[in-house]
Amino acid sequence: MKLLYAEDEPAMSEAVTDILEFHNYTVDAVYDGAEALAYAREDHYDGIILDVMMPKMDGFAVLQALREAGDTTPVLLLTAKAEVEDRIAGLDLGADDYLPKPFATGELLARVRAMLRRREDFTPDILTCGDLSLNTFNAELRCGGTSVVLPRLEFKLMELLMNNLGICLSTEDMLTKVWGYDTDADIGVVWVYISYLRKRLTALGSNIEIKARRGVGYTLEAPK
Repeated sequence: MKLLYAEDEPAMSEAVTDILEFHNYTVDAVYDGAEALAYAREDHYDGIILDVMMPKMDGFAVLQALREAGDTTPVLLLTAKAEVEDRIAGLDLGADDYLPKPFATGELLARVRAMLRRREDFTPDILTCGDLSLNTFNAELRCGGTSVVLPRLEFKLMELLMNNLGICLSTEDMLTKVWGYDTDADIGVVWVYISYLRKRLTALGSNIEIKARRGVGYTLEAPK
């Protein structure tokens, strides 16, 4: 299981990361909210652990940005704030659980297991298009016996295209839906990621195509 852990205190980050890795989790540790959001958007995680009080963006802001972008990855909030209002705010923003500091190692591990167990209980949704399938649970793109797990942004873009099969999506619409309304990314990034996906389709041997319509946008098409 792969976790993203955001904590700005180096000693705490190192200690928790060591505990999680000792219990066979793979952990990407980051140290501020902006970095946490960037990692979450670029890669696929089974769960995210966010400290609330972080520089650049607090945990609430990171969580809100992820949920508004359609990211359903389970999130556990860690914070020194124990007030009921703060717990309610985090849960209302879409957190799966909330653990106040200081916490016992055993309780942290139990909360992480519970968070991931809820994720595993979901039945994976499989999107299909011609000879291609996309598992929206683990981001696996498959054609026949060949598959690849897509990084976060490639997955979100492919999911958008497969949910709109045969429909031409404008570049601006794709940028907004995949990167978010408040993104600083240039619109040219859409072309870059379309290029990545085209290479994935070629490598998988799929007959599905992402076609460009000049001045309009892109559409995913299966052979007639």
